[in-house]
Amino acid sequence: MRSGALITGVFPATIDLPAGFAPEGIAIADSAAYLSSRATGSIYRADLATGTGELIHTGTGTPATGLRIDTNGRAFLAGGDIRVVAAATGTLLTTHRLGHSAYINDVVLTRDAAWFTDSFSATLYRLPTAPLDASVTALPLTGITVTAGTVNLNGICATPDGRALLVVQSNTGLLFRADPASGATTPVDLGGATVFNGDGLLLDGHTLYVVQNRLNTVAVFTLNRHGTAGVRTATITDPRFAVPTAAAAFGDHLYVVNARLTTPVTPDVPYTVVAVRR
Repeated sequence: MRSGALITGVFPATIDLPAGFAPEGIAIADSAAYLSSRATGSIYRADLATGTGELIHTGTGTPATGLRIDTNGRAFLAGGDIRVVAAATGTLLTTHRLGHSAYINDVVLTRDAAWFTDSFSATLYRLPTAPLDASVTALPLTGITVTAGTVNLNGICATPDGRALLVVQSNTGLLFRADPASGATTPVDLGGATVFNGDGLLLDGHTLYVVQNRLNTVAVFTLNRHGTAGVRTATITDPRFAVPTAAAAFGDHLYVVNARLTTPVTPDVPYTVVAVRR
């Protein structure tokens, strides 16, 4: 287990977010961090070099959780619905409402689609990245047992070879490899390690970072090419962690979102993003 060393040099090690913002997801593009709000559905953009920022998209109260930005500068948002926003301007480009009780929690971008997890069912949702007005399709997953009334599937990323998806089940501590064509899943062999309270996933090459929210840790694994097995190589901790939900990489640091999930959201609650060495 190691503590995340504070970032040195010009960039601040802690970025203060607006009070009451209640962040959940993060994406980094062009030296800026984009944060989603589970309270309002808004997006906040922070300059990594200065720590200053601004609200670029004002939500309507529908939560925004997972967040990814593609190479065309479009922010894909998970939450009460599926939204796509222009990252440069905050303009809403499209909204997809699923029309039932799904809890759309996180998102990953692949070569031609955005994939979303549903925390209340063993289902993934696929939105083609072109055209954006294409229909969202559901992919039922086999091999995963869902428990009612709690968060099941949470974070999602691609396998190192890009041919399959990895999803974490928060309540069981299991990581699954999912076939995007058939929906068949198999547990990833982590050598006996588990990832209880697993939230956001971040893949960098063969390195997988699993943010474990209520444990205030980031578990680090080295995966094989196909994402069928991995070895836990490190655990990142930091006294500044406050129930983190997601992380994004910039240089040799992770920027970790302090969501403070166990603290009721009120207008005066402070929130931060903290940088730790990876």
